[in-house]
Amino acid sequence: MSTTGPRDASSRAAVALAAGLHPPVALRVGNLRVGFGDASADDAVRGVSFEVRAGECLAIVGESGSGKSVTARSILGLAGAGARVSADELSLAGESVLGLSESAWRRRRGRAVGLVLQDALASLDPLRPIIREIGDSLRLHTRLDRAERSRRVLEVLDAAGLAQPELYAGRRSGELSGGQRQRALIAAALALDPPLLVADEPTTALDVTVQAQVLDLLEEVRARGTAIVLISHDLAVVGRIADRIAVMHEGRIIETGTTAEVLQNPRHAETRRMLAAVPVDRPRGSRLAPATAVREPVVAHPPARVPERLPERVPVSVASRTPAAEPVAEPVIALEAIGLSKSFRGPHGTLHRAVDEVSFRLPRGSTLGIVGESGSGKTTTARLALALTAADAGEVRLLGEAWSTLPERDRRARRSLVGAVYQDVLGSFDPRLSVREILRHAVAATAGSSSGGGSAGRRATAARVSALLDDVGLAETLLDRRPTDLSGGQRQRVGIARALASSPQILICDEPVSALDVSVQAQVLDLLDELQHELELSLLFISHDLGVIQHVSDQVAVMNDGRIVETGTAAEVFRAPAHPYTQALLAAVPRLP
Repeated sequence: MSTTGPRDASSRAAVALAAGLHPPVALRVGNLRVGFGDASADDAVRGVSFEVRAGECLAIVGESGSGKSVTARSILGLAGAGARVSADELSLAGESVLGLSESAWRRRRGRAVGLVLQDALASLDPLRPIIREIGDSLRLHTRLDRAERSRRVLEVLDAAGLAQPELYAGRRSGELSGGQRQRALIAAALALDPPLLVADEPTTALDVTVQAQVLDLLEEVRARGTAIVLISHDLAVVGRIADRIAVMHEGRIIETGTTAEVLQNPRHAETRRMLAAVPVDRPRGSRLAPATAVREPVVAHPPARVPERLPERVPVSVASRTPAAEPVAEPVIALEAIGLSKSFRGPHGTLHRAVDEVSFRLPRGSTLGIVGESGSGKTTTARLALALTAADAGEVRLLGEAWSTLPERDRRARRSLVGAVYQDVLGSFDPRLSVREILRHAVAATAGSSSGGGSAGRRATAARVSALLDDVGLAETLLDRRPTDLSGGQRQRVGIARALASSPQILICDEPVSALDVSVQAQVLDLLDELQHELELSLLFISHDLGVIQHVSDQVAVMNDGRIVETGTAAEVFRAPAHPYTQALLAAVPRLP
């Protein structure tokens, strides 16, 4: 096999771009349709058409279920077993790939088109070192000897942003950080220098600074003449790199245009809704989702009337807003951390300090946002606040009284005061239980085994379950479904309902929206804001997403390497960050024009 085909194609494209010539078409899709299951069922992709030229990035954006990932996989012959794929045209670099056998596709994947997926940990073989993972494609598709393959692996790892690649090439995927794994996956996709790269949500799970580095890398790849199809639900991210945007909804492309046209003058209502849902630079209390989207219709009750802008909540710690003639009351502190420290022993016996002298105060009725990258200590801090992990030093106080230092038997009576909402809400549910059973167990646990027993107790529990479902805007028709039968947004609402079952005064939210599409994320953030106002909740909100933290928080604490490096009101921290780490985080946040 030749070693030069794809590399020559990319090189010619780069030369054409440099010379100002019309670059060749790398991918052309005409009237693509993809269906699954019974032929009478609606297609997942319905008549999609587009083309991408060398050195161009086309972003296909849309929510989960819009058909964007099915479109991406169909381009690579990976629509799946039983998929019905048809098109008037589907060609790579002018060569039709309609009806190719699996063996013919294997010869083209990697050489003609590369693929980068969101979950690098699942995409990379956990049993093989990176040098073998990348080297295998070179062994199968080129005539390079072992030494040349090793040099090429180090070359693409370096091009993918892994400095000193020889330090990482011998490691397995589980020994790399999330950002390092994603770079290794991009390096594997680029090893054969394909003229087309399909990147399906390549930055969704990454911290903001790592996300910025991956986007920089994709921009460099595009500048070298590679065509890129970028799949994403985040318009702010694609706005940084895409030349053109295609918006998908219910299997169809509903709007296309240059990035500036789509982001600055969107024509379709769905595009406008997605843009409005981006939380970056949106002030506290402003609604992200349409009012009707926050609380879904409930069978037994009319939908709640919600104002377009939620009532402004004045942080109790800001005394300057209180008239001078009135005395300023000391805020009630719902949750207080004093000098928390926690260390864990690593795989080689070394001691790692995950949380180091962390202190904060959460006033009643307000939101404290804790932001930082993976490994900064945010989640350990949440577990210390919940008293699920014992601190090595320091303490947590709940409503002014001892909490973390008490024996669990003494804490048990007060646990109902604190609720928790998790990122992996599906993993926190028993998959065998229905929504009704999940909420019923939560209500019964709060009541102390049951709501009094007998038919009266069962009726009281059923009424409480219905009320909880109503609180989070879900219809009672979902009660008999299992979590796996729900959408991501519905599951997160059930998780919030479960956390509210004990009528808590404090909610600790650990990355509660990071796995959600931007519009579903908007609905959940609006819901939490509304519930906080109605129930006078105090929120400890933990996230790596600065846009979300800016939007939801009254006060912000920035964590790095286990320590809080900066605190202040959200306005202060985001307008004039004092610490270099905070400045670097904010500089990396993608923003809409």
